[in-house]
Amino acid sequence: MLWILITLLALGALGFVLGRQRAVASAGGDTRVLHSLPVYYGTNVTLLTLVPALLVLGVWLMAQPIVIDRMVSAQLPDSYVAEAASRDLLMTEIRRLADGIDTAVERGAFNGLDALNLSVGDDIRRQLADAGVALGADVSPEVLQAAQSFREMSGAGRTWMTVAVFALALAGLAYAYLRTTKDLRARNRVEHMILGVLMLASTLAILTTVGIVLSMLWDTRNFFQLYPWQDFFFGLEWRPSFEGNSELGLIPLLWGTLYISLIALLVAVPIGLFAAIFMAEYATRRVRSVAKPLIEVLAGIPTIVYGLFALITVGPMLRDYFAAPLGLGNSSSSVMTAGIVMGIMLIPFVSSLSDDIINAVPQSLRDGSYGLGATQSETVKQVVLPAALPGIVGAVLLAASRAIGETMIVVLGAGAAARLDLNPFEAMTTVTVKIVGQLTGDTDFSSPEALVAFALGLTLFVITLGLNIFALYIVRKYREQYE
Repeated sequence: MLWILITLLALGALGFVLGRQRAVASAGGDTRVLHSLPVYYGTNVTLLTLVPALLVLGVWLMAQPIVIDRMVSAQLPDSYVAEAASRDLLMTEIRRLADGIDTAVERGAFNGLDALNLSVGDDIRRQLADAGVALGADVSPEVLQAAQSFREMSGAGRTWMTVAVFALALAGLAYAYLRTTKDLRARNRVEHMILGVLMLASTLAILTTVGIVLSMLWDTRNFFQLYPWQDFFFGLEWRPSFEGNSELGLIPLLWGTLYISLIALLVAVPIGLFAAIFMAEYATRRVRSVAKPLIEVLAGIPTIVYGLFALITVGPMLRDYFAAPLGLGNSSSSVMTAGIVMGIMLIPFVSSLSDDIINAVPQSLRDGSYGLGATQSETVKQVVLPAALPGIVGAVLLAASRAIGETMIVVLGAGAAARLDLNPFEAMTTVTVKIVGQLTGDTDFSSPEALVAFALGLTLFVITLGLNIFALYIVRKYREQYE
């Protein structure tokens, strides 16, 4: 793939040079005769060389695995598939074996022809082991044959992909080169092609979002076919066991998520808002130039570092100085630990957004307040903050959606216990932590204990999407009022 991309870029660069030279030559060396600047003629040839080839390459890379999986899966006997846990797990084993054989061929354990004639037994296991490829389970004849078919189809697909991509690139280069004359409206063509590329990029972003939602909806539907939705949405217990007797209630996870997020906002909103008011209304230009970047440094710290800070410093301090003396608990992992550290992480979100919103309040409102005899503090309290309130609320809601989706701080600071409790010094957990837990390890994706992660993800997606839409609505309303 790397060499394909390098070759395509080389062809694009060659097309640029050839197209520019042909345009100048068709004008007799006088660039003033050209319809467009010479660079547009070269860019036109480059775009016609690269864009169609890259589009075919991208579509091929997405479609080939799907097509090959279906073709190989169709070769497996139905009785054998029925004995396996699921067709998806079986295809995973086939792909793993095919990759192992490819690795063994690359390392010289046997040549490609020998790889197609492997038989089940100690011979294949020994040869793969000699190449550093270990098999975790016995290989059946059906799986081995399917893996060999998978290798053949993948190799043929890669060959045809390379041929098609380079043929299309050369055809585009030749076509654009032959059409290049001094009268060609190269600038118009280039601008239309760039506009098409920009539209394609935006479409891909939208389709990616749609694909994420549809994938979660599909697996969530599979989950609710195996587990009652009433027990999921209204259940008060969370006890997955992978033995068929699980209790997968959402309420304890949702309670922990909202509880930790509430404490985080109680920490972040006052500090962040007061910092924004100081920097926007009271700080000198020199102080602001130093304070604002220092506050925003908090946004650049990785969340795993915040998690370690919660685990090593904040948790033990809260346990030793507050929870244990008050008889509220003896654990360093607690809702308060995660909430405080998460609130520190959210301070720059609230501060930065609020600062920008306060600065956007028209100066005429302040001048009018001063003209009526109000002091600076009265102006801030009675004029600036009410005017900026919709935007500040939007900033708080955006920070809340960020808090709801946090994982690492909760894992290290709040623990993994799913419980309904009001004690902020007890360990609890959130939806995101359990999503990671249910999908970690060797899980069977046909079981409700694994599929529940998609139902949790969809629930979290709906909550954060609602908060974001509400926040954007408030911010947009504010902008329409003052812009």
